[in-house]
Amino acid sequence: MKIQLETISSPDKSFSMMFNPRLSDLFYWHFHPEFELVYIEAETGTRHIGEHISTYEGSDLVLIGSNIPHLNFDYGIKTEYQKVVVHLKKEFIEKHFQRIPELNPIFKLFEKSKYGLVFNGESKKQIGEKLFKLKHMNSFQQYLNLLQILHTLTDISDVELLHEQPYQNKFSEREQGRLRAIYAFVDKNYYKKIELNEVAVMSNMSKEAFCRYFKQVSNYTFIEFLNRYRISQSKRLLMSGKSVSDSCYQSGFESLSYFNRTFKKVANENPRDFRKRYM
Repeated sequence: MKIQLETISSPDKSFSMMFNPRLSDLFYWHFHPEFELVYIEAETGTRHIGEHISTYEGSDLVLIGSNIPHLNFDYGIKTEYQKVVVHLKKEFIEKHFQRIPELNPIFKLFEKSKYGLVFNGESKKQIGEKLFKLKHMNSFQQYLNLLQILHTLTDISDVELLHEQPYQNKFSEREQGRLRAIYAFVDKNYYKKIELNEVAVMSNMSKEAFCRYFKQVSNYTFIEFLNRYRISQSKRLLMSGKSVSDSCYQSGFESLSYFNRTFKKVANENPRDFRKRYM
């Protein structure tokens, strides 16, 4: 099983949030430099973080350390669920929280997140409710309330460590940088035509060497990965109410028939049915 390095774009913010992203039909095994706080309410689901695999029931509240690979918490869920994901930039945590004495308990919490942390107990649902309320606040209010939520987490005694030792990502920093550059390029340009040669040149490789490299680290050819990335973007568009045609062309596909075939291959249903299901 190969992992993908996810690029999270929020250049003007120290944190970013997603409310109810719907990826239950997407097996997304990935990692990123940002720390991740996840709360989900569902009948049952899979918790797969690093080398730890278990199930949760009713709800789950987890803090994941920087660059720890993990599976999306809604993968395979067939029942109703709601989910909020907070990403906090690594440099923000290390420079901001470490230097302010009053925030030191929160910094220690993030240090402990290298193990992967699961929070249990009665306060879990209350924290989940507070996280969802952040959706309706401006950035400054979100920041203040997020600090309060993180401080509350430091007071929870019923915490489970998911690994006996801090998890070490097998990718070197150089490799992470190369992957991050490739994914950032795709994230920035997926909606237009991307030539394989330009990605290879950007990676300082020949076309043939790049194809071998990318297949080795991602388990997909670059075109397969690009198509899957475009399909994930088209799902977001479909869920926002866009038509099948608009979702096709705005996510980078040049042919509606090719888009329909690729969508069916990746998602096991056609885009029209997907749109109806989520609308």
